[in-house]
Amino acid sequence: MTTPRHARAAAARRLPLVLASLTLAGCASFSPDGGFGAVEQVAQERLGKDALWARTTEDQNRIDARVAELLARPLTVDDAVQVALLNNKGLQARFFELGIGEAELVQANRLPNPGFSFGHLKRGDEIELERGYHLNLARLLAMPLVRQIEERRFAQTRGAVAVQLLSLASEARKAYFTAVAAEETVRYRRQVQQATEAGAELARRMAEVGNFNKLQRMREQGFYADATLSLARAEHAALASRERLTRLMGLWGMQTRFQLPERLPDLPEAPKDQPDIERAALAQRLDVQGAKLAAEQTAKNLGLTKTTRFVNVLELGWVHNSSNEEPTQTGWELGLELPLFDWGGARVARAEAVYMQALNRAAETAVNARSEVREAYGVYRSSWDIARHHRDEIVPLRRRIAEENVLRYNGMLIGVFELLADARSQIASVNGYIESLRDFWLAQADLEMALIGKPGLSSGGMALGTGTAAGSADASVGGH
Repeated sequence: MTTPRHARAAAARRLPLVLASLTLAGCASFSPDGGFGAVEQVAQERLGKDALWARTTEDQNRIDARVAELLARPLTVDDAVQVALLNNKGLQARFFELGIGEAELVQANRLPNPGFSFGHLKRGDEIELERGYHLNLARLLAMPLVRQIEERRFAQTRGAVAVQLLSLASEARKAYFTAVAAEETVRYRRQVQQATEAGAELARRMAEVGNFNKLQRMREQGFYADATLSLARAEHAALASRERLTRLMGLWGMQTRFQLPERLPDLPEAPKDQPDIERAALAQRLDVQGAKLAAEQTAKNLGLTKTTRFVNVLELGWVHNSSNEEPTQTGWELGLELPLFDWGGARVARAEAVYMQALNRAAETAVNARSEVREAYGVYRSSWDIARHHRDEIVPLRRRIAEENVLRYNGMLIGVFELLADARSQIASVNGYIESLRDFWLAQADLEMALIGKPGLSSGGMALGTGTAAGSADASVGGH
């Protein structure tokens, strides 16, 4: 039987080992910003906007105050984007993936917990006490490799969150232009409806006194009916586009009464000339960078698999057995799986196939990036040409025709119905310019997003790298 003095001596011998383990485990800690600094930098450099992560009540109060300040005046497109980046709850939920990723990274830097076993055996009057201390040596040896995997995975998470932020900014920008154009369209549709209503009422009165035939009256009534239907559809589109902008900005209650300007921004005098747009896209698109990172990570994981193909279960333990009749036994034991049946060739072949898969997906991402940015730039240039043609040719021509018709009406060369028909045509031409101007701003937002990378492609590349890292880690550290 062990005495209290012997137990205290054994505990004293183990105390330095316990203190050393606790010291090493305490080295892994959380960063002050939780990895958010890189995302915040992306928002500043690529958008010129602020990004805040509401981790505390004070952070949320800062966000609420800034949002209230921006909503107190008519929204500009930059204000709408800023509100969305601050107040969108889906983006805030995305930010907490950084907290999850950092927690996994910190956990990968923590030492594995030691194991303790205790046995009480009795044979007649003999009592034998067995005590064992075990440490997962395989996990301890693989800690540097697992830490590298988690660091790359955390970097991929930061990239995915950054892409989501940029995507939200693009969607908010497009929703803003759509909402402003829709409200402007409603005003012009209402003018058309009022003009056709006046024509229909005049036709009704003239028909009653016998100065208008039935066919002419029904034609004017048809114009009025079509204009009323178009107005209703425009009002529906304006409501839907405003609500979409409201959702992207995360507004509710009294916040939904925000004010929009009465008209879209003017068309730039010249479009952007970007001859090296493909090279720029490959250099800065996050999905291309993510695909390259996934391929590099897979290559490193392939080396990890080859290195640890024979080491599946490796444990180191310290044994301390005591008996009331025999001397105390101390020593150590080592457990190792023998590669008699599984030499790890299947895992190596799988890793090589995954690596080739990553290379081909990276190449596909680059090819798609080139095509997408060319398409986006082509739409941008054609949208500018169409909007300029409306502004410089169609609208001025319709205005001059209207002026000539007014002169002819004053000279009694044409009647009131011809004048009303010309007014409808002029208003329709202005509405066409509004739509073409809206399409230009939407095309510019799409071009900016094409230079950054689509979230779907970026997330896919990053998910591939994450899955590969996890799979290789499981196969290397204790997998079969």
